[in-house]
Amino acid sequence: MKAFTVEKYKKNGPLRMVDAAEPVPGSNDVVVEIKATAVNLLDSKIRDGEFKPLLAYKPPFILGHDFAGTVIALGSNVRRFKVGDEVYARPRDHRIGTFAERIAVHEADLALKPKNLSWVEAASIPLVGLTVWQAFVELAKLRKGQKVFIQAGSGGVGTFAIQLAKHLGAFVATTTSAKNIELIKSLGADVVIDYKTQDFEAVLSGYDLVLHSQDQKALQKSLRILKPGGHLISISGPPDQRFAKTLGLNVVLKLLFTVLSRGVRKEARKRGLRYDFLFMRGDGQQLSEIASLIENGVIKPVVDRVFPFEKTADALAYVETGRAKGKVVIEVQ
Repeated sequence: MKAFTVEKYKKNGPLRMVDAAEPVPGSNDVVVEIKATAVNLLDSKIRDGEFKPLLAYKPPFILGHDFAGTVIALGSNVRRFKVGDEVYARPRDHRIGTFAERIAVHEADLALKPKNLSWVEAASIPLVGLTVWQAFVELAKLRKGQKVFIQAGSGGVGTFAIQLAKHLGAFVATTTSAKNIELIKSLGADVVIDYKTQDFEAVLSGYDLVLHSQDQKALQKSLRILKPGGHLISISGPPDQRFAKTLGLNVVLKLLFTVLSRGVRKEARKRGLRYDFLFMRGDGQQLSEIASLIENGVIKPVVDRVFPFEKTADALAYVETGRAKGKVVIEVQ
């Protein structure tokens, strides 16, 4: 099969199209013919080597974290799926590889794709959908009437997060550029801040939750707009002790993350706030719940551009520009 691999860790390194071995399913695996896959900044960070201490993939390896496709083979213990099912998933860590024609996935990571979505639309959902679900539903337990600030509202995570937060009954503020304001308002945001001309810290105060995805400067400002008892969830770091413990990391990495997050944790404690770092995981059951929301019209995918499979490297380069509105998707089949 054709696949795009990382030959060695290198910042802005090339992806190479190769003839890769066909996936062989384990007893709990499902083999899927991939119809579409999506691109995430996580892909470029892994290629660049930023996650080597946490996710040590041995080059060459196939990149990619999102897909939608058709089941073509089953492991001996698989009971939840059958050949011909249309599915979507974010494969678990250490089993990524969706920039390919086929993939073997643990059945627990898989869900039936939303019936009302195309392959392209379905492939845009898993990573960002699970990230937001685990932030708002699992960690924050976001409730009706709470105020949430979502950074970068026009990005892949942001466009999904606005819609889920509104469904949960929250009051939503977000940032974007002027050209995307109408899009963001159409998704339900109550306050839209043009980050090029406005300082969100000067506009917002008394918030219950921040979903942080930007730099350290934005992190410090975000802490200051939260009310006492508020909660900041970061998907861009710094990692904290809870995260290290969850992953079962070694003592050296636990100490490193303790040091890296010391400043933000100290500031959060001083202000009576909670800080959590979130690195999302694959979860088929959560994707099934997300699929139900999509089928009921609660959440609509936002897709910026679609690239052909042979232009996978171009798709990754486009995502790295930071200009995409919603997700960038690759048609594989």
